[in-house]
Amino acid sequence: METISGPDGLARRVNNGNPDLVVIDAGSPSLLETQQLVLASDPTKRAVVLFVDQSNDDLTRAALQAGVSAYVVDGLQSKRLQPILQAAHQRFTMLNQIRTELSDTKQELEQRKVIDRAKGLLMSARGINEAAAYELLRKSAMDQGKRIAEIAQAIVTASELLS
Repeated sequence: METISGPDGLARRVNNGNPDLVVIDAGSPSLLETQQLVLASDPTKRAVVLFVDQSNDDLTRAALQAGVSAYVVDGLQSKRLQPILQAAHQRFTMLNQIRTELSDTKQELEQRKVIDRAKGLLMSARGINEAAAYELLRKSAMDQGKRIAEIAQAIVTASELLS
């Protein structure tokens, strides 16, 4: 474990070392110091454990909103360290999975919107039903070795250019 003082030194060291977990013994930080310390450790890329001597609702809220994996009051004590670090790492892993799933779901939703729009354009231009429009998209994607969403995006883009 290495001792670093201040958010600037922390950010620099975290960027250089790219650790899986950052432990911050902040003592009695101000609200701004709490936010700076947590953000400097980049809690979207690693588990962050913040130990403080005392807490209040504003500090707790700020730390959690900034993304800490564990916020521990009553300071850093060696006998509690191992289970806290394990729990923080597991919580970070779970949250990261949720973030990934959310991102994937948003991307799928956007792709479906584009596919639906392309189907509508094909239905209108060719006078075909929805099933036939989807089959046309699917066949075109297979013939070109692309995903249906890519073909749909090309159709939507071409339509926008032509109108």
